[in-house]
Amino acid sequence: MKKTLFILSCTVLAACGGGSVEGTGYANGKYSADGLNLDGTVTATVTVKGHKIASVAIRDNGNTYSQFTQPFKVLPERIVQAQSADVDGVSGATFTSDAVKEAVREALAQAKGEKSQGKGEISFTPGTYTGKGRGYGGQLQARVTFSEKGITDINVGQQRETAHVGDVAFPILIPDIQTAGGIGVDGVSGATFSSHALKAAVLDAAMQAGVSNRTAFMNANIGHNPGETIEDTWDIVIIGGGGAGLCAGAQAAQDGNTVLVIEKNAELGGNTLVSGGIYQATDHSLVWDPAKPEAYSAIGFDGQRHKKVRSTVGCMADLETILNWSEEPFDEEWYKTHEFVAGDIAEQSKHGVHAEFLPTLQALKKEIEAYLKYERPYIRRGMAESDLIQFSTTNLHIFQTYYGGLRQNVAKDEWIHGDYELIRQFVEEGEQLKPWLMNMGVGFTDSQSTLVGALWYRGNTMTGCTADADGDGTPERYQGNWGSYVMAPVAVINNANGHNTIMKRTSAGELIFTDGRVTGVKAVKSDGTQVIAHARKGVIIATGGYAANIQKVLRTNKYWSRQYLSPTIGTTNRSSLRGDGIDMAQKVGAATVGEGYTQLLPLGYMDGSIAFGGVESAVFISPKTGKRYIDECSERDVLSLNAFRHGVEKDGVRGVFIYITRGFGVGYAGMGAFGGDNPGKEWGRKGSQLGELFAEIGLDVDAEKVSETIRNYDMAIMEGRQPEDAGKGHPIDIIGTATKSNGVYDPTTYSLDDANLRIRLLAPSTHHTMGGLKIDLDRRVLDENGKPIPGLYAAGEVTGGFFGGNRLGGNALTEVMASGRIAARGVQKDNK
Repeated sequence: MKKTLFILSCTVLAACGGGSVEGTGYANGKYSADGLNLDGTVTATVTVKGHKIASVAIRDNGNTYSQFTQPFKVLPERIVQAQSADVDGVSGATFTSDAVKEAVREALAQAKGEKSQGKGEISFTPGTYTGKGRGYGGQLQARVTFSEKGITDINVGQQRETAHVGDVAFPILIPDIQTAGGIGVDGVSGATFSSHALKAAVLDAAMQAGVSNRTAFMNANIGHNPGETIEDTWDIVIIGGGGAGLCAGAQAAQDGNTVLVIEKNAELGGNTLVSGGIYQATDHSLVWDPAKPEAYSAIGFDGQRHKKVRSTVGCMADLETILNWSEEPFDEEWYKTHEFVAGDIAEQSKHGVHAEFLPTLQALKKEIEAYLKYERPYIRRGMAESDLIQFSTTNLHIFQTYYGGLRQNVAKDEWIHGDYELIRQFVEEGEQLKPWLMNMGVGFTDSQSTLVGALWYRGNTMTGCTADADGDGTPERYQGNWGSYVMAPVAVINNANGHNTIMKRTSAGELIFTDGRVTGVKAVKSDGTQVIAHARKGVIIATGGYAANIQKVLRTNKYWSRQYLSPTIGTTNRSSLRGDGIDMAQKVGAATVGEGYTQLLPLGYMDGSIAFGGVESAVFISPKTGKRYIDECSERDVLSLNAFRHGVEKDGVRGVFIYITRGFGVGYAGMGAFGGDNPGKEWGRKGSQLGELFAEIGLDVDAEKVSETIRNYDMAIMEGRQPEDAGKGHPIDIIGTATKSNGVYDPTTYSLDDANLRIRLLAPSTHHTMGGLKIDLDRRVLDENGKPIPGLYAAGEVTGGFFGGNRLGGNALTEVMASGRIAARGVQKDNK
């Protein structure tokens, strides 16, 4: 792919050796050039001695996040060794790698006498030019019109940036760039990659227009004049406009409170907006009912009749394991001489249960016994497990959250699991989210689905909402996560009273602490305007976790071996998830709990971005052996740990493995995290083309062995048995193709060579913080002595205590929404 992102301005710092040029064409001396990075620029200084590259020094002129700084150390050595800037970059830090390489190329062009420094005022050859840049979703194009002295128009054309996340940068940046006459303006918080893409495209267009002074153009900025200080009072002030904050705001507004929501990004939604969108909660109308065991339908929350969902192969085996779970106290002593294998519940079930979860286990066993007593006769008569009605109960959700989060630290001297009361509360409250959301106009599918690491089938999928979000009296339809998680609660907040306020691009920096009580928040808007927000009743922190702050992840880490968790690991999080809320709360005495167990998501592309998709009909292949190495339906930390153990290091990324599922055919370039082409991340091929693909992407793996692995897996699934290389808890479909009659495959018609496959290279990325602020059942933030800090509450990923050492897939969204409502009610309760 042609690189057009980094066009540079060069300056000869010094020259020596009389300017003579030999061999390489480089004149001896020192040469400097700048490159456009994600945040600001980088400067490369190249020293040429004996007409060869003697050294390369890199200076970061911006504020590059630590996980992206590896190219500053790695690339200079590679460039000197290769005597060229055309070297491999550092995977996971592509933008910074490209910035460094292009800076060096421009410096070397100076050494060859091919470039001269621009001087004086900025001018252009008038006209309209199409520039290109690369953002989060791929290539962006912008048509830029120049006069002789400035930019008169910018129109963004082809682009695939995430709606409501990245594309919100364009209407903010375009007028700033035009006013500044260059691209040195600040990027938009929460839309870093998209901001960079637009700047790069404008820079590309400027080069085509013959910009006279590149340095000045790259650094041209504007100052924003702060407005008068905004000082006002609301009943409740909420820091963070993601899922937890917006649900807190909606509940508070419904309770009659005035509300201020402060959001640092350009748009609401936070990490919730870019999640998979499925939350875990049993909808009892869709699953087996012991009071009506023969029922195949029931009346739902909407008053309509809905078909119940069917079970999945493997569920009964899990229920049998739980039914036989030891009721003795959990035996830590046994694990002092035996390895605790996370996810191995067959072994774990032999060694007891923590006392506070024993009543739940006992009640759950009775529920399972009733279900199996009813369904076993059908199985004995030949009915497939997938024809049974799904079993799912509140107690099962509680118990799986417990054992799915029971973990040891890496030193093997500490155990952690979720707090029983917090788990019970969010699970029970989660079951009441559906009617609450429906009343706000949110739609649902009739499903109890699953997702990676969820352990069960109780996922609820929302379909957007119909709501009057702008208060003009006309409801509109809002799709997907944007509608379900953002516009539905926003409509409630906006329509509740005339004083409710949402401040975007506003960063909270300090809690106002007066006479031992939190009474408000100090913040600053993007233009520097100061905000003093007073809270009559309370402040709710809902700022999310810190999984994007890799240095903090490393500092707090207790769970992952440092051979796996490295400073260059990617993250699925938005860049704004830095731990701000925790820092603010600690300054007024807040305690934290459960930090150090940051969850890694195995479904990350090599640059860290999230790769959505299921695992029930996919195989994870080790590039070392060409074989499956894990049950793909395991918990997330189990999948990540085994990716490190069985994967390979590729381009500086550890734990790289091959993900294969049925796909879209030859020529498919990859849907990416949010749609659009994703070259270098995933591919569509026929089964017969695996060898060609592996050679193309430089992966040293035996394609025949991979094909054999998939065939053996598919045969096992079709024949109703467990695959030999690794079990499969809840398989849904095969990878290859075969004819199907009455739900049964005919193995004699099977083909892998002709099957359309979807192939990805994936690796673990930081995903969920796990621990955080210590809170009680009313979401009051506690101090180190376990006492509530008056006036301070918290909800969502900023808090700890729920999930222990591992979170089940889909539980975060349940907890986020439920806790937002609970926090708002907690404020109300304390102010009666």
